[in-house]
Amino acid sequence: METKILQHILDTDVGKEADSILRSCVHCGFCNATCPTYQEQGDELDGPRGRIYQIKLMLEGQEPSREVQKHLDRCLSCLNCTTTCPSGVKYNHLIDIGREYVEEHVPRPIHEKVVRWSLRKVLPYPKFFAPLMKTGQLFRPILPNVLKDKVPLAVKAIVTNNGTHKRKIILPKGCVQSTLTPNTDTAATRVFDRLNIETIVPTSGGCCGAVSLHLSAPDEAKGFMKRNIDSWWPYIESGAEAILVTASGCGLMVKDYGYHLKDDTVYAEKAKKVSELCKDLCEILRIEDLLTLGTKAPKKIAFHAPCTLQHGQKLLGKTEALLQGAGFELTPVNDSHSCCGSAGTYSVLQPKLSGQLRAKKLDNLLENKPTLIATANVGCQTHLQSATESPVIHWIELFDHEKVW
Repeated sequence: METKILQHILDTDVGKEADSILRSCVHCGFCNATCPTYQEQGDELDGPRGRIYQIKLMLEGQEPSREVQKHLDRCLSCLNCTTTCPSGVKYNHLIDIGREYVEEHVPRPIHEKVVRWSLRKVLPYPKFFAPLMKTGQLFRPILPNVLKDKVPLAVKAIVTNNGTHKRKIILPKGCVQSTLTPNTDTAATRVFDRLNIETIVPTSGGCCGAVSLHLSAPDEAKGFMKRNIDSWWPYIESGAEAILVTASGCGLMVKDYGYHLKDDTVYAEKAKKVSELCKDLCEILRIEDLLTLGTKAPKKIAFHAPCTLQHGQKLLGKTEALLQGAGFELTPVNDSHSCCGSAGTYSVLQPKLSGQLRAKKLDNLLENKPTLIATANVGCQTHLQSATESPVIHWIELFDHEKVW
């Protein structure tokens, strides 16, 4: 695609990157075929090709507007489009550039500012999020449906002992998962203990930075990244073989630390190393013999592959193969490539579209009557569970002998 980006923008590193990405797009439209918001809205401006063109026009001098902001806000960042793009367009980086540019030039209404600021200042911090969520769960029966949908039922956290082993991996606490689905990491710890691998949980660090990044606060996001690197680095130097991130959305973010901090003279090399060491559960466990673990879990399950796992981390089919190899029957799921509508803070900021996508996803997941739904990301898990009576779990729980089915 030919570009004529304004010179003062083109002279910046961000401008050069945007120009390179835009020029790689041939405007073929294959991306629209798998874009969830284009499928729902039927509007070219709500598909990747339309959003790319809107960003191009802004960087070439067209005045940013609330209309453009609306269409960029509606993007799920699910990266379906990157899987179907024949030209390898780095849409995930371009959409962040476009959103940040609009955020700088287009004032938001006060209610949007308050909501977005609140999400950035609450979700990444368990000391704030946990008590608020527990209060919401206490009063959940009397909450209006629009709020009840965002407050999952309370889960009793199970404490487990972690054995000492020669092989060691880092298991960061993260932020919301420790409150919403605490037993995901408990199950992972138990499984790795039985495989003679010790999980090290750093006492510091926290949110991966994704919430801030996708709400157009890149400097704040980099602050989270640097704090995590500082927290994990001593264990890396001591020989930890991997950084295990059990939430696929957070894993995708950590795998991108090297990109986001590439120009930081202090953190660039460390960030690159952290990205290399970051692994999803399926990447570590696929080389282990899971048949030796056994399982008491129901065998007929539907697996929902989060967008961050299949389109972001490019691990489509890896977890599925692992589960099938361990003896599970995976029911067919139509449109398995499509997003469930969770997408980080999207279900809060775009509830109508998010709800439509969730309804379609659940119809497809439950069509062949599985005993339960398994997934690989806390956001997808809680989002889907809020609209179905069928159990929705993280797949690692299938191998937890202590879980009562």
